[in-house]
Formats: sequence, structure tokens, C-alpha cells
Amino acid sequence: MNKFIQVLIILLITGVSNIRSQDVISLSSCYTKALENHPQASNKELYQSLWQLKQDNLTTFWYPKIEAGANVLYNSNVTDLGDTFGSLPVPGLADNAPAMPHDQYKFTLDLNQVIYDGGVTKNNRKLEDTSLELSKEEIEVELYKLREQVNNYYFGFILLKKQQDLLNTYLETLTEQILTVESGIKNGVLLQTDREVLRAEKIKTEQQLADIEIRITSTSSVLCSLTGMDIKSSTEAVVPEPVVRYNESLSRPELKVLDLRQEQLEAGKSLIKSERMPKAFAFATLGYGKPAGNDFFSDSFGTYYIVGAGIKWNITGWNNSRRKSQIIDMNKSIINTNKETIEENLTRALEMKYAEIRSLEESIKSDKELTATLKNITKTAYSQYNNGTITASQYLIEMNKEKQAEINYEIHIINLARARIEYLNIAGIEIE
Repeated sequence: MNKFIQVLIILLITGVSNIRSQDVISLSSCYTKALENHPQASNKELYQSLWQLKQDNLTTFWYPKIEAGANVLYNSNVTDLGDTFGSLPVPGLADNAPAMPHDQYKFTLDLNQVIYDGGVTKNNRKLEDTSLELSKEEIEVELYKLREQVNNYYFGFILLKKQQDLLNTYLETLTEQILTVESGIKNGVLLQTDREVLRAEKIKTEQQLADIEIRITSTSSVLCSLTGMDIKSSTEAVVPEPVVRYNESLSRPELKVLDLRQEQLEAGKSLIKSERMPKAFAFATLGYGKPAGNDFFSDSFGTYYIVGAGIKWNITGWNNSRRKSQIIDMNKSIINTNKETIEENLTRALEMKYAEIRSLEESIKSDKELTATLKNITKTAYSQYNNGTITASQYLIEMNKEKQAEINYEIHIINLARARIEYLNIAGIEIE
């Protein structure tokens, strides 16, 4: 029984820890889960399987080719040696000359073996290897777009949660002040209109909280759909603190795709050259027929075999290979131009994002000063309100200024984290 209780406690502790671990999410975990959850992710395995099948087919190119064949034919005219030998001064030679049969029957088993293919198979393998990497990287391009979607909903979720926390704190303050005002009304110090002003502000704050709760639920639902994770409105999202190193080289998957296309074209160019090389092969034929082999005067069935080797070389290419190579070179030039354009666009985007980061950093500095100043003003206004020198409405104006300044400060902090993340994403740098 004691062992059972111990096991039960361990299971309960493990279950609680698992539940707690699901209550906190990070941006990197959302990226990982979103990539795993996307339908395109499974295509990588399919491309790998396709590559393997093509590699297996290329391997069989070196296997001997065995074919079976049969044919039957009848020749209306055959060589008559009697006529040929009849002109010779040898008595009886023409009468004893064998006659060629008009009908022929052949059943053969032909074997062909490639000895040298000019490097066609080798270059085909390189081409398939590059095509596989290109297909995988093209999937990465599609999956990389998910980061922007995850960013939108992840940081939107954080912003809403932060606003919710600030409004809850503000609501608690209003509730406490309403109680204080009610006590003042009973003592005849404060007016009922002061209480109604605070109540109206409380109702407005509760409406804002209800709206934010709906938006939080909606945003968490979208994050669930994107990542496949169990994200609730109560889940806490960690604000990322990425390490940004500016002026790093670009490492976007789009650029890698263009590099791989260059490699693919170069592999195709090598394949064209190898196709122009001479090819060596060996062959053998095992047959059964009438006549047997080249014994054309035999009128009986028999077995025979033929063995040999040969070379083939397509000499007259009519400049097709040269034109194909020129086409490849032109396509490589186009890809280089496209790559330069993408790099220029990404560089400009990084410059704009860097300017945004600098602007947010300066805003946060001024936000701190502004918030500290408005807190002092609110304290003074609260003292004046308690002394009856200003109205509740005037006090609320100062209180709202402080609340808005705090919200702006939190928004700027979250937007700064997002801008830094977006800078890394534009550059193609993984988040550490």
C-alpha cells in the first residue's frame, strides 16, 4: 500500500508539473510547434522518399539489361548457289550445292552491359542531390512565412494580457476609492456626484476588460490553431529578449534557394557535357533457331551465341549542347540579378527596422520619465481631491493620464522586443 501511495504521489506531481509547463509559452516554442504542425512539413519526408527512388533507378543503369526476343520470317528470294556454281568447270558441283532455306526462326536472350557512360549517371546523381536540397529549401521558404503570423498573434496576445493586468490594477484602485468616497459621503464630507463619477469610470473599465477578454480568447484560439499547442486565455507568454547583432550577413532561405538553383543549373551543365562523351558497352546473345546463328545453309534448329563490345559517340550534335549551355548561363545570370534584388530589399528592410528599434528605445527612456512625473501629479491630485480643492472628474483626468502612460510604456517595451525579433527574421538569423 505504501508503494502504491508513493507511485500515486509521483504521478500527481508529474501531472501537476506538466500542467504548469503548459501554462507558460515562449516565442521559440511557438515557432517550433507551428513548423511541425504545418502540412508542408511532411513534404520533406516525401521528397526524401522520391529522391531515394530516383537514386535506386540510377543505380540500376549499371545493371546488365536482359531482353528476350523471338521472330519468324520468310524470304521470297534467297541465294541459289547452284546458279553460281553452274558456271564453274567442275562437274556435279552445281547439283551438290546446298540450298538456303526460305524460312527462319529465332529465339534469343540478349544481354547488354554498360562499361563507361561518360559520367552521365554520376552527374545525374549530383543533379538529383541538388534537386532534393532545393525542394527542401523551398519548403523552408514557405514555412519561414509562418514566423510573421506567429509574431502577429504572439505579441498581440502579450499586449492584450499586459493591458488586462494594468486595467485590473486600475479597477482595484477605483474600487478602493469608491469605498473611500462612500465613507466620506456618510460623514458628509464628499458629494454623491463624486461617487457616481468614479462608478461610471469603473463601469467603463469593466467594459474594456470584457472586450479585452474576448480578444485574448480569440487570439489564443488562433495560436492554438497555428501551433497545435493547448493555449488558453490564462496562459502566460514570455516576452523574448533576443540578442541582436547588427550588420550580420543575410541568411534567408530565399537566398539559399537561389544558390541551390545555381548549383542545379551547374549540375545540369555537367550532365550536358557528359552526354556528349563516348559510351562503351558489351553485349552477348544466346539464341536458338533455324538456321543457328549465321549458318544460313543449315536447315535444322540449333543453339548459338554472340559476344562483343562496342563504342558509341554522337559526333554530330549540331551545336545543341553549346546552345543548352548558353541557356543555362543566361538562367544563372537571371538568378544572380534576382538574388541581388532580394538582398537589396532585405538590406533596406533591415535599415528601416533598425531605425524603428532606435526610435522605440528612445521612447522607452522618455516613457519612464513621463510615467514617474505623472505618478507624482496623480498623487498631488489625489491629495487635492481629498481636501476638496478639485472634483472627482479632475482627479480622474490625471489618473487616466498616468494609466495611459503606463500602457504606452508597456506597449513600447513589447513592440521593442517584437522589432528586434523581426530584425532577426528579416536577416534570417535564428533566435537564441
